[in-house]
Amino acid sequence: MRLERLALKNFRSYKNGTYHFGDVSVMIAPNGSGKTNLLEAIYLLATGISERAGRIEEMISWKSEMASVSGIVEDGGERSELSVVMTRGVYMGKKTPKRRYLVDGVGRARASFVGHLPAALFRPEDMRLIEGSPTRRRSYLDAAIAGASPEYARALTTYEATLKRRNRLLDMIREGSARRVELSYWDQSLIKNGEIISSYRARYANYLNDKTVVPFGKYRMEYKASAISPARLMQYAEAEVAVGHTLVGPHKDDFEFYEVGESLESKNLMVYGSRGEQRLGVLFLKIGAMGYLEQQLGVKALLLLDDIFSELDVVHRQEVVRLMEGRQVIITSAENETLNYFGDKAVAIRI
Repeated sequence: MRLERLALKNFRSYKNGTYHFGDVSVMIAPNGSGKTNLLEAIYLLATGISERAGRIEEMISWKSEMASVSGIVEDGGERSELSVVMTRGVYMGKKTPKRRYLVDGVGRARASFVGHLPAALFRPEDMRLIEGSPTRRRSYLDAAIAGASPEYARALTTYEATLKRRNRLLDMIREGSARRVELSYWDQSLIKNGEIISSYRARYANYLNDKTVVPFGKYRMEYKASAISPARLMQYAEAEVAVGHTLVGPHKDDFEFYEVGESLESKNLMVYGSRGEQRLGVLFLKIGAMGYLEQQLGVKALLLLDDIFSELDVVHRQEVVRLMEGRQVIITSAENETLNYFGDKAVAIRI
């Protein structure tokens, strides 16, 4: 499976643009010229979401009503076109969905759109994964699992929508404009989908711990689930009304990450890890996510590297190069020297 062509219209800084890719494509341009926007567009086709934008409107060019990203994907001689079309909610004076997913021009739900272009993204921001906030770590889990499981993607989408509705209702109950009995329907949906999410996250942690092997160390993820059940919701009922939002469930999950020494002692890298040790830990997490995706889907992932070489020393740059074997790779860099890692195998795309 490979991405042959990417077309952009009114996407961030790109009014129009078409790009063709080989097995190894290196996009070279100065920092701030839009290289990362291209990888964001490709990752949007792979996962249906942006890893950068907080709102859809951020991806639409200034003064434009609509943006689109489309790609031609080849798989075993068959070609298909994946597209994501985005609006600000109104297009040509008519109310429209803010985001639509299409495969060969036919609309799809996000859960059935995901998986047509398996991709793994490495970016400099990932280096803050271990030391960063729980939100960042939950996003890592979601990206790793949703790309390989439509069931997880559906459960996550439903859970997040239910959570918003339930939180709004809790706020209304606090203000006296709604009754507690109205929570029942939303509680059931939250529990059902929350249990699916927690189950997948626990299995993913087990996969990472049991199946991911790297030459630069041994690591362990300890999944910290915020269990959700009728009893837990009842336990926190008064507190939730008081604060106006849901206090338990997968949206409160986190994980701890450990380096396992030769004598099997474990060091919490979030607390005790040096910056270099944390970076290697993040590399393990990203390699594990790619391995999980490939195992679940049975294909090699498209590897997206956003100026990642600037974050690694020479030895670990070579480790990343080793990962590229047998995979299509698209790389961004501000340095021409990046081409030297690939010899004549790389195609340079100058932006």
